[in-house]
Amino acid sequence: MADELTPIDFPQGELLFYTSKDGKVKMEIRVEDETIWMSQQMMAELFQTTKQNISLHIANIAQCGELQEVGTVKEYLTVRKEGNRQVKRKVVFYNLDWIISVGYRVNSIRGTQFRIWATQQLSELMRKGFVLDKERLKNPPIKGATALPDHFDDLLEQIRDIRASERRMYLRIREIFALAADYEPNNKQTNVFFSTIQNKLHYAIHGHTAAELIMLRADSTETNMGLTSWQRDRVLATDVITAKNYLREEEIEAFNRLTSMCLDFVEDRAKQRKLLFMNEWEEAIDSLLKLTGREVLQGKDSRSMTNARKHAQEQYRLFCERRRETAEHLAELELQKHLEEEIRQIKP
Repeated sequence: MADELTPIDFPQGELLFYTSKDGKVKMEIRVEDETIWMSQQMMAELFQTTKQNISLHIANIAQCGELQEVGTVKEYLTVRKEGNRQVKRKVVFYNLDWIISVGYRVNSIRGTQFRIWATQQLSELMRKGFVLDKERLKNPPIKGATALPDHFDDLLEQIRDIRASERRMYLRIREIFALAADYEPNNKQTNVFFSTIQNKLHYAIHGHTAAELIMLRADSTETNMGLTSWQRDRVLATDVITAKNYLREEEIEAFNRLTSMCLDFVEDRAKQRKLLFMNEWEEAIDSLLKLTGREVLQGKDSRSMTNARKHAQEQYRLFCERRRETAEHLAELELQKHLEEEIRQIKP
């Protein structure tokens, strides 16, 4: 059994006791740094194969560069009982990334079962865009009694951030307000209402409307043009016209939380048929903001979103010029460094 080989210098680690559904595999699994650690012998027992087979797969994984050993492989001093003696020696442990990679290579019944399970998870991710371990989330570890992390708050924050995205929020409001008596899907009033609600949420967080925020923070001379978030690996033109992208970390958290609260509020009202007309929805949002102790935007936005987007686009043009000049300068420096290195090699 793998638990005969026990690490004695496992810092801040914890044991998970794993038992397969058929009860044939029982073992201790080491947990540290929010990942699982197993030796080659433990993996052999998990996938019901030989240690030599596991060693071969690990060598192939390393050789093809699929995984790097830095930070994913650790050596621990272990104690093993041999007869009446306890023998100490160092054994290599591999983290979850290695365990998964080995599981996709092992040719055994247990390896096949692992791949079926992993494929099911991947399939659900591709179809739905998410995978949840509901039982784990419903039964979180007890704080202080275990070192295992509980990521439920992280999940909530991610859900709030998704709900507060402009497109998701707009589509959700369209669905909710379809119950309103004066709602028409193609009516310009719908867009005006969405902008009004969005401005109220922004104003409640930082004291500016969405257009004002863009005008104030879109700056070509700032790092990443003043944005704190963007979709891809670099800032694009589509990123700079979205007000939420300029929010700072604490503002984003508050904006997401308040948006989620407002959507839940209006959805509950709509399903109860408590309000029927658009102006009543706006008054209800004002009441909710006041209840949370937030400042409520009165009147209309003093700056148009059209002008704010024009400003952001002009700043983006200047920003791209600076970014290109910087890239060219760095390329010249790299070329100069390369030429100097070649000259040094040529000289006797």
